[in-house]
Amino acid sequence: MTYLKPFAIVFVVAAQTLAAQAAPALPMSNAKVRAALDLIKADNAWTMQQQTELTEIPAPPFKESKRAAEYKRRLEALGLRNVRIDSVGNVIAERRGTGNGPTVVIAGHLDTVFPEGTDVTIKRDGGKLRAPGIGDDDRGLAVVLAVARAFEKVGLQTNGTVYFVGDVGEEGPGNLRGMRYLFGKELKGKVDYFISVDDTGLGIASRAVGSYRYRVSYKGPGGHSYGAFGIPNPIHALGRAIAGIADVQVPTTPKTTFNVGVIQGGTSVNSIAGEASMEVDMRSEDAKSLATVDAQVQRILRDALAAENARWKGPRAASAQLTMRIDTIGIRPTGAQSDNAPIVQTAIAAGKALGFTSTTSASSTDANIPISLGIPAMRIGGGGTAEGAHSLGEWYDDGPNGYVGPQWAALIVAALAGVHQ
Repeated sequence: MTYLKPFAIVFVVAAQTLAAQAAPALPMSNAKVRAALDLIKADNAWTMQQQTELTEIPAPPFKESKRAAEYKRRLEALGLRNVRIDSVGNVIAERRGTGNGPTVVIAGHLDTVFPEGTDVTIKRDGGKLRAPGIGDDDRGLAVVLAVARAFEKVGLQTNGTVYFVGDVGEEGPGNLRGMRYLFGKELKGKVDYFISVDDTGLGIASRAVGSYRYRVSYKGPGGHSYGAFGIPNPIHALGRAIAGIADVQVPTTPKTTFNVGVIQGGTSVNSIAGEASMEVDMRSEDAKSLATVDAQVQRILRDALAAENARWKGPRAASAQLTMRIDTIGIRPTGAQSDNAPIVQTAIAAGKALGFTSTTSASSTDANIPISLGIPAMRIGGGGTAEGAHSLGEWYDDGPNGYVGPQWAALIVAALAGVHQ
């Protein structure tokens, strides 16, 4: 049996410290902040143009470079300085503050879940725009651009530096590699607040859902289904494991989940497979609960191997024993952050100032990395409505008030970074 142990997850519980701090005041009386909000509303068609044009630039997992190059060009065209693509593919634009305020990062992710060759041409259906990735996360990318443009056009000076980012690797296969690099090297120790604009609506993901993801493989010599009958079968072992996982009991609070999402193996109907594999996903916003379900699944995987090997007797079976390999394909850290944290309260207050009440939830996003490091962070929606994320039928509808999403993001960034009154 080969088992590749997942790397350690380190997280910091920062809730008490954050809750003790006061949320930054909203700069609603600042004339340039108001001008930025007005500009975003008046130029909503520009924001929609960015969203639609970026959607039609494919960005499969690990192949975001074409979209990244275009995103860099657009940030440069807005007048931002020090725009660069780092060594893992993140696009980073810096807007210097006066130097005496908090540093804020606002990001949308460049990658989609869709493989190379997917048709990303937008089809219009009344008010709906249909295309894979149109909401998740081309909406986020457009919002980041809209905020940067508004600040530049009205000359809004923030006290703290603001980084506008298009990052790579947010979706499953990417395993948050863009954020790991951003906080581990590129901007390590420099960030005070992080905002991910991901997907649509006006909700806040203030808590990080962590995950363990494995590819589990059972291997044996395989053979003819009749002639070699009597030897252990990797597909049978996989079936035992899946049945065991399906019977796992998990808590509803904190919400903890498991899923077998992909299964592979076999050559033909009359062959004993030489290999069978599956991909397993476990999630929870609570580190202890996640570790508990992981331990249960690990035991089930070992028991399934032992049961299939023990099922068959005799010399032939003894020489055809199965082995198991567990490869880590994704680890997302969890972390504790109170909804009383200043960054969360600022977002709620900004929403109320714009006429809506936002609710908080837990999710698995780019914000997982900074939250796990004790850095105040959250994911916010970009406004509008959408359905079908991660499917070919995904659609986005800006509706009459889609501009409120980028307005919200702009007001939050201005409040967190601070502005000259």
